[in-house]
Amino acid sequence: MDFDKIIDRRNTHSIKWDMMEPLYGVSPEDGLAMWVADTDFAVPDVVSARMRAMADHGIYGYVNCESEYKGAIQWWMENRHGWRVDADAIFTTTGLVNGVGMCLDTFTNEGDGIVLFTPVYHAFAKVIRLAGREVVECQMVQEDGAYKMDFAAYDAQMTGRERMVILCSPHNPGGRVWTQEELQGVADFCKRHDLMLISDEIHHDLVFEGHTHIPMAVAAPDIADRLIMLTAPSKTFNFAGLHTGQVIIQDETLRERFRRRMLAIYLQGNTAGEFATMAAYSPDGASYVAELVPYLAANKALFDEAVNAIPGLSSMELQSTYLAWVDFSGTGMEREEFTRRVEQVAKIAVNHGTTFGTGGESFLRFNLGTQRVRVEEACERLAKAFADLQ
Repeated sequence: MDFDKIIDRRNTHSIKWDMMEPLYGVSPEDGLAMWVADTDFAVPDVVSARMRAMADHGIYGYVNCESEYKGAIQWWMENRHGWRVDADAIFTTTGLVNGVGMCLDTFTNEGDGIVLFTPVYHAFAKVIRLAGREVVECQMVQEDGAYKMDFAAYDAQMTGRERMVILCSPHNPGGRVWTQEELQGVADFCKRHDLMLISDEIHHDLVFEGHTHIPMAVAAPDIADRLIMLTAPSKTFNFAGLHTGQVIIQDETLRERFRRRMLAIYLQGNTAGEFATMAAYSPDGASYVAELVPYLAANKALFDEAVNAIPGLSSMELQSTYLAWVDFSGTGMEREEFTRRVEQVAKIAVNHGTTFGTGGESFLRFNLGTQRVRVEEACERLAKAFADLQ
């Protein structure tokens, strides 16, 4: 793959590029889109070929590809992550935010407390509130520049109204790959407070050298009766627009409840997303990931070196994902000022840290899943925007 090849996404209905001006005041003509978490890379050839074959067939009627589709997911999880998945445990939703919404709808009631370890992926809180549930923020602490969970503090926060925890593993936006001990700590916390656990593992393939992702189902098999796993190929292979994610439920009682709810609203996957998944979860797809991850790691190293050289700025050390989490608190600036400099002076559209919950107020999130020349350009623009600090 030529990850350096520039693909112009402007005027293609791309949210990332065509919505940056109305939302952030950054024109796509001279700005850099570093917010929405999709990449600017083409999908692997194996996926393109499968999609072309589908288009060329010319008939888009009902299909049944369940055996091949679920088989590809089983192969990928076992070969990439050492996790053996029962085919009957796999359900398909229109992406993982939809999967979260379905879990809230199936397993909780209005007014229930849903625990988030903040700061964390902003869509969780949005869906929780829209579903009439209460967001319970358990703020993480920073130790040696990385996020850690303080379970003693979280135990003290629980009121008995909480029914579910949503974990982001690997963590977005901090990039942590949780250790076996940390994952067991989450599992034990859920058992102590009789909480269901939703483990969103969408970034599980984008893990850098020296770190290993452990699926929660592997790390804590003792909580299978309260665990829901969420996975998707969309971040790894850049086809989030096909809206295809997997909800994987080991426990048969929970599985039956979820199945009945899906049938009640007749929620099904889409053919394009399932065909793309079958192509991606293959040896050719694995080869693509083997090239992608080192490229992202090099982008990360370049970005971190440049940003950390600017006084007052600190880029958290990523262990996974392509989403840099930059702390501006050392500048002494108000949030409005450092955000203005990034968006209006450097002309970079980024995610605001406040949307990720408590603990994100001094941060901005930068998407590094783009061509290296754009990362280099972003570094130069940030240095100029904060030149008075140097």
